[in-house]
Amino acid sequence: MDQDMREQLAQRVAELEAELRAGQQMLAEVEARRADIQQTLLRITGAIQVLNELLAAEPHTGPAVADADRRAADGAGPAPTAVPDQLVPQPL
Repeated sequence: MDQDMREQLAQRVAELEAELRAGQQMLAEVEARRADIQQTLLRITGAIQVLNELLAAEPHTGPAVADADRRAADGAGPAPTAVPDQLVPQPL
């Protein structure tokens, strides 16, 4: 193998190593962002669960609650929200 070919190969190795480092850095950033999003979804899921439990435990008193119940029963108001399994964050 001549000197020119060796230099080209060494240059290509250096380029690929730089690309590898850049890709590894991008991957680390994406994984950090994923972990942040997963934590946010976990907090939202917990908040939904707590609010649904409060709604279920709250005694139905007063006209405001009766009106809300009536709207939910006739389809005009919001019903309690279930959290689909695919939205519940899975452990890493």
